[in-house]
Amino acid sequence: MDANGNPIEFIIGDGTTHDVKVAPDLIDGLDLKETKILCADKGYDSGLLREKIEKNQTKANIPKKCNSKSSNQHMDWYLYKIRHLVENTFARLKHFRGIATRYDKLKRNYENSVALACIFIWLPL
Repeated sequence: MDANGNPIEFIIGDGTTHDVKVAPDLIDGLDLKETKILCADKGYDSGLLREKIEKNQTKANIPKKCNSKSSNQHMDWYLYKIRHLVENTFARLKHFRGIATRYDKLKRNYENSVALACIFIWLPL
C-alpha cells in the first residue's frame, strides 16, 4: 500500500503459509529507494523481515510481539495508527464478492481478479 492506502503490489499465497514468510518476496518486488518508513503489524515481527527492510535503507516500524524480550522504543505510534488505511483497503477489496469468497480456485484467475479490483480502487484518483 502507498501512503494513501492504495494497493501497489500483492502476492497471492497458497493459504497455508504464514504471511511473514511471503513478505520478504513482496519486499524484493518493491522499489523502496524513496520510502523512509515501512509500517506493519505484530504478525510481521521477524528478524529476517526487519533485515530485508533495513537493507533498503528503510526503517521498519513494526511493533515487537508481547513475548519478545526487547521493547518498543523504536516505534512511531502515530504512523502505526495510520495503518488503518491498509485495513480500509482490504475492506474495499472485500466489496468485490468474487474476491471475498474466492470464487476462482485457480491462483492465476484469482490474481487477475484481485488486480482488476485494485484497478477499480485506483480509478477514482
